Amino acid sequence: MKHTARHILLGMSLAVTAVSPAFAADKIALVVKSLGSGFFDAAHQGALDAAKELKDVEIIYTGPAKATAEGQIEVINSLIAQNVKAIIISANDPDALVPVTQKAMKRGIKVITFDSAIRPDGRLMHLAPSSNALIGEKLVRMARDVAPQGGEIAVLSATAQATNQNIWIGEMKKVLATPAYANIKLVSVVYGDDQTDKSYREAQGLFKSFPNLKAVVAPTTVGVAAAAKAVQDDKKVGSVFVTGLGLPSEMAGHVKNGAVKNFAIWNPIDLGYSAVYVAHQFVKGTVKGVAGETVSLGRVGKVKLDAQKEAAMSEPFTYDASNVERFAKIF
Repeated sequence: MKHTARHILLGMSLAVTAVSPAFAADKIALVVKSLGSGFFDAAHQGALDAAKELKDVEIIYTGPAKATAEGQIEVINSLIAQNVKAIIISANDPDALVPVTQKAMKRGIKVITFDSAIRPDGRLMHLAPSSNALIGEKLVRMARDVAPQGGEIAVLSATAQATNQNIWIGEMKKVLATPAYANIKLVSVVYGDDQTDKSYREAQGLFKSFPNLKAVVAPTTVGVAAAAKAVQDDKKVGSVFVTGLGLPSEMAGHVKNGAVKNFAIWNPIDLGYSAVYVAHQFVKGTVKGVAGETVSLGRVGKVKLDAQKEAAMSEPFTYDASNVERFAKIF
């Protein structure tokens, strides 16, 4: 199927469209937090992959120049005027966007959120990149991958008050309490406040306090990169490994030098692909958005909606020496 591309200026935003000229296609808009983000550019690529597979979809990729609710409201109003069939949005504010998305839905436009949700009354469904339980389990599994014989591990988190981080650490502890992980001991949880310098010092403090430490698990992109640098600077490469949630562009060098064997983050390409696949089903009327309903994500699999009309795409995607350089060019 041949595709063409065109650029449309929407106020402050840029919309990039891929459309099959063979027949009329359903316009589905992918509204991101702000333009110029490698993460969302990768999600756009996934959206284009879904459009090519579905054949009757036209993707409009757009967002404000700055990550504000006001900018997204302006973009959504413009899309309503274009009479798009669906709007997929990663929200800058869970509440401020509700009136404009409700306006869109009253016009018959299907509103789906992905990555960052808005309130349930402002959308039909939310597709989260992952779930707390899946993230916690993934972090423990990656720690075991770098310490297959077991031993001591520590967590380098963001702030002590970070709700998501604390939930993930709680899920890690549940997994570590199971018989399968009996030989792995969590010896400490420290906080770098998502500051590079403090995270670096906290990692060094862990090396001194626990000389038999096997792995540092950092469920924060700032912390995981800082801990990896500390491993290299303290000449701990090969004796202490770092894993956690990171960006390929920031972690590729640490993988290359051996401080990191693996790390994870949601795959934005799959996320964009899945979100378009979901929106297409709402447009066609094959999905209604009710609790317990099963929704296809195409090549990614299937999910079931919970009581809040939410679902988690998958466990975080693993990056290692086999793929990190390729993804580092994207985000």
